[in-house]
Amino acid sequence: MTAEFCAEARTALKRGTPDAISDRTLQQVLTAAVKIYAAKVERRGHDVAPFAPGSVTATETVVTACGMIRAADLNMFDVAIWFHRPQGIE
Repeated sequence: MTAEFCAEARTALKRGTPDAISDRTLQQVLTAAVKIYAAKVERRGHDVAPFAPGSVTATETVVTACGMIRAADLNMFDVAIWFHRPQGIE
C-alpha cells in the first residue's frame, strides 16, 4: 500500500495533477504518518528524521507544517513552546 501510494503521488506530481490523489486519501496517509512519527519521538525521547535529506523543499516543508498547525488550531506561541522543549539524551 505504501509503495502504491508513493508511486501514485509521484505520477500525479510529475503530471502536474496533484488532485489525482483525493483529499480523503491524503488525510488518511498524513494522519497515520503524524501519529506514528509522534509516537516514535515520544517513545525515543528525541527527534526522528521525518524524511530523507533533500527529499522535500523548504517551501514544501513550511506549507505542510502551516497546514498542520492550522488544522490542530495551534498558534505560534504554542509551537514555540513545543519547538524549544528539552529533548532526551540518545
